Amino acid sequence: MARQARYQNLLGLNPRTESRSLIWCRRFSVRPNCLGLLYRKNCFEKTLEPGIYSFWDFRSELELFLIPRSDQFFIVTNQEVLTKDNIPLRFSYIVNYRITDGQKLLTYIDPAQMGYIEGLASMIQTLIHPLTQIYWRSAISVINSLELNEQWEAFIPNIPDELQESAQKFGVMIEAMKLRDITFPKNIQTLFALQLEAKIRGQTDLENARTAVATARALKNASQLIGDDQNIKFLQYLETLIKIASSGKHTFVVGGSEKITSDS
Repeated sequence: MARQARYQNLLGLNPRTESRSLIWCRRFSVRPNCLGLLYRKNCFEKTLEPGIYSFWDFRSELELFLIPRSDQFFIVTNQEVLTKDNIPLRFSYIVNYRITDGQKLLTYIDPAQMGYIEGLASMIQTLIHPLTQIYWRSAISVINSLELNEQWEAFIPNIPDELQESAQKFGVMIEAMKLRDITFPKNIQTLFALQLEAKIRGQTDLENARTAVATARALKNASQLIGDDQNIKFLQYLETLIKIASSGKHTFVVGGSEKITSDS
């Protein structure tokens, strides 16, 4: 009884006169990072911040819908399209979005099928998917397959205003879109692999040619340095004498015939 009295006091009830009215009180919980939309008789009544609330609902007229405030995303897979050079491919992409107007969104979906937030996300994907699909098909169809194959990870298109306006009609804002992966037919993949191999081989041959040219230039410079430097010539002369002297007994005359003639 004491616990019931405390609970009644928290609800602002008079335990003496309204103790039996607790059975008509309903409690609603609004999760963190969510916004609660309270409806009475299927008409919007008020918004609720995260927390726990209690309301009188004598005739079961209240209903609460939770709208996530955090950014959400969904993935669209197995989309087919032709590139600018008529190469077929499959692709998948990611759409990041945020709900900006929960009341407007509820007018385009069936609240009875919402269930949990996951059910709401599924219905939003049903609304946004056709809009983004049309846009991606148009964006990829004007790009060559080779360019798309080399730069698809960095391909982040700008969201056009008309797409954003179409999404905002449902109370949703598209934050970003990005390609998740692309898949070319097997024969096209083989051609891309051969092209990549040829490109790598060409780069290797170019580096080898540059190395050979640099080596030849260094040898040429070294030979010119040796030919012009008298000190290096003298060192070569001494090295030659040492090699001759080490092979046997020899007599060397240093200074040439002019030196001998002048001494005699």
